[in-house]
Amino acid sequence: MRLRTHGRNSVGDRCTRLALVLALGGLLSGCGPVPAPAQSPRSDERPFWHAEFDGKAGSRPPERFWTTETGNRDAEGWGNDELQYYTDDAANSALDGGGHLAISARPAPAASELPCYTQEFCTWTSARLTTAGKVALTHGRVEIRAKMPTGMGLLPAIWMLGDNGVEWPGQGEIDICEVVGGEPRTVYGTAHGPTYFNEDGIDGSTTLAADASQAFHTYAVDKQPRRITWSVDGEPYFTLTPSKLPAPRDWVFEQDMHLLLNVAVGGDWPGPPDSSTPSPATMTVDYVRFYGKGRA
Repeated sequence: MRLRTHGRNSVGDRCTRLALVLALGGLLSGCGPVPAPAQSPRSDERPFWHAEFDGKAGSRPPERFWTTETGNRDAEGWGNDELQYYTDDAANSALDGGGHLAISARPAPAASELPCYTQEFCTWTSARLTTAGKVALTHGRVEIRAKMPTGMGLLPAIWMLGDNGVEWPGQGEIDICEVVGGEPRTVYGTAHGPTYFNEDGIDGSTTLAADASQAFHTYAVDKQPRRITWSVDGEPYFTLTPSKLPAPRDWVFEQDMHLLLNVAVGGDWPGPPDSSTPSPATMTVDYVRFYGKGRA
């Protein structure tokens, strides 16, 4: 997102325990019979954590795994002078009843007076969900099957931040997928670190056959020791190793990293929305799956 601030158990054991929680509390985690990965180098590979978003329309993803962050002004427009106020309202993030998580940006209700960093009140609302402190990937692959919103002023993002406790950009950031403003067919993958961040982030991109809002795609990062590879629908398009970093080649990715999902509006990169910007503008997430080694 180009921001300025900001005992592993078996799948079977976790899902057995979580099934009891589901029965008692009605939480929705996606655990159950563990699905085979959509894009996998081995047919027998299974995720160590996954979210499938099955459940009643309007319900929220479980707090055991997800935190919904809120605000704008105190976060300095989320580091990018953004115009949306992140809420925990179901109108901005909820299950859709069809097996998806919907994260929607939409104009703020009249007279809502949501405090904004770049102006008195935010004119849009949206949502930002994170697994910080709950689920993280150390080494392996993260896959997210999603349909991304497109339109002027929008910046939907699927990304990761490091758990090393260092202030950003030393924290480390991996942008798995960003689709910016008026580039509806371009997918960006970027890494940010101590000496390569904001416009100096190290990135690659690929072009889709149609707008990212027209179909689901599987956006993935394979995070291995001293090597990160980005792909869409199983097709790699960019690989980063320490040799591609500027001196002093400060590689900060050998750590646990948590996931974030959000739809930003306006700000330094996409520019402002206009009359053509769709409302609501919705990121529809089919599933999230973590393979390899991590924390859940």
